[in-house]
Amino acid sequence: MATEDSDLQNDLQSILQQKTPLLPMAELRSFVEHYFSCREKYLRILEKYPPPVYILESDVLKEKVRQFQEAFKRVLPEVSFYYAVKSNNNPEVARILLQWNFGLDVSSGLELKMALNLNADDIVFSGPGKTDLELTLATLHAEQVTVLIDSFSELHRLEAIAASRNKRVRAGVRLTTNPNGLWRKFGILPHTLPAFWKEAGQCPHVMLQGLQFHTSWNLSPEAQIDFIKRLGKLLAKEFNPFRKEIVFIDVGGGYWPPQGEWLQAAGTPAGRIRRALGKGADPGANHYRFPATPIESFADQLGVAIEEHLFKSVSCRICLEPGRWICNDVMHLFISVIDKKAPDLVITDAGTNAIGWERFETDYFPILNLTRPILKERACHILGSLCTPHDVWGYSYWGEDIRPGDILMVPMQGAYTYSLRQNFIKPVPPVIIK
Repeated sequence: MATEDSDLQNDLQSILQQKTPLLPMAELRSFVEHYFSCREKYLRILEKYPPPVYILESDVLKEKVRQFQEAFKRVLPEVSFYYAVKSNNNPEVARILLQWNFGLDVSSGLELKMALNLNADDIVFSGPGKTDLELTLATLHAEQVTVLIDSFSELHRLEAIAASRNKRVRAGVRLTTNPNGLWRKFGILPHTLPAFWKEAGQCPHVMLQGLQFHTSWNLSPEAQIDFIKRLGKLLAKEFNPFRKEIVFIDVGGGYWPPQGEWLQAAGTPAGRIRRALGKGADPGANHYRFPATPIESFADQLGVAIEEHLFKSVSCRICLEPGRWICNDVMHLFISVIDKKAPDLVITDAGTNAIGWERFETDYFPILNLTRPILKERACHILGSLCTPHDVWGYSYWGEDIRPGDILMVPMQGAYTYSLRQNFIKPVPPVIIK
């Protein structure tokens, strides 16, 4: 027991001594200055649609799509793109992406219905625990849907459902990238792939055509490259009888937006430990950043790994499932100050139910006072109007002052905020599309 306690203390001490990189002030000021330069455009929209409100910038979305497609088309001979609907499930986002030859990656019957209502003709249906009703819906639209099977039992349920309707369904199988911890819920273990493929051969209504895997929170391509190497070895040594049947390999998504991950002190590794110990973490004046690999470099490195480790064994189409990278920058939240309770404490007219989780206790995004803009950050608790103390927008704002009636902008809230919004105490803000 003493040895375990000593090891734990050493681990904690090691983490506390690690230095999380600071967010460079020049980069932060440039970010804020860009949005202040668009101030009049936003205020004109808000005259007609007062806050709290989301604004979706379709031109920004189209530029993100162009950049992402261009990066990967440059390095892969045959590539398809599928937007991960869960990252932002606003139908207009998916509608625009369909116009740019994206398919849609859905992970529930709810998302599948939306994709079908948008007349999407190339849909991949992923995720564990698909119900019979969801598999039935996919089967009824087999011309549009490829089911990414998550388990042996799901394979047999899909076969039975497809047989009962005399349909043949295109399918792939998901491989788990981590056999330990919570990520083991996804897919089948890689070493069982030959047995799975052989078993699928006994299911005449399921056309197994490909493989899929996914790693998440990819600030760099290292995790994807590591699994590509493992998959390449598997295909070369143990999968020889079935290699010619592979039509696609889906390497997933999880690509991190260009600015990287911006954090409050409480979001750093040391800050999380202090919070767990009940010591708290003073927000302070510093902001932190884990940098992200530019998408062009990301594509270059993935392209090399795919060529070296996969294309030696198979010749197939490569599929990608970007979500966060595509939609993060395209939607912003606008709120207003409703009450000033102290020089360093204001309450806004919107709560963090608008983003669905207590994001800004740990994540950092600058809060911009569009009413009184100035390139200076001032300490202040910016809190929402929900009846909970965890209703936090941030601990500072950029502006000359802050008063009731001021309009505040929280930029880049397009990924995993809008989709997670919830009807908790306050209504969710509407979306304005420009």
